[in-house]
Amino acid sequence: MASSTPISLTGAAGRYAQALYAYAEDTGHLPAVITNLARFAALIDAAPDLARALASPLIPAAQSRAALTDIIRAQHLGDVAHRLVGVLLANRRLALLRPVLGAFAVLVAEKRGIVTADVTTAHAMTEVQEQSLRARLIELGYGNVHIERHIDPTLLGGLVLRIGARLFDSSLKSRLNRLQFAMKGAA
Repeated sequence: MASSTPISLTGAAGRYAQALYAYAEDTGHLPAVITNLARFAALIDAAPDLARALASPLIPAAQSRAALTDIIRAQHLGDVAHRLVGVLLANRRLALLRPVLGAFAVLVAEKRGIVTADVTTAHAMTEVQEQSLRARLIELGYGNVHIERHIDPTLLGGLVLRIGARLFDSSLKSRLNRLQFAMKGAA
């Protein structure tokens, strides 16, 4: 997901994702569903207008259903994606579509033992830096790590790493803030 907000499996989106995972597993279509829903999420992320339309309560349900059905068919995203949209529309929760897809991806990663590390840096990381970070995370006990990279020029340097609920902030911006607070305390 494009957002830097951690995804929770406890809210409504998480419950839909868990039900979706159980359904796909029970029907024996889990690998295809995982692939199709990842493509669906990427498609929504690549089309900001589509994401805004999903979140808008001003668009009639029939119009949303028709547009999403066309997209699902054109992209060959399968019956499960079509049913998911139908359930969300019936329950007036279409705005949850992208969060459900994000929670589903988190659930799949969790089931596969993959840990997602959100890394925010001031500049794009090189391949060597990413491999070094991955090696260090493996040393710390995070076996199978998927690194999500984000760029925030306001950090000035260093990085901010989030793994689950843990946050490691070694950015130059936060170091300068800590120094500023320490100097205020000494004055």
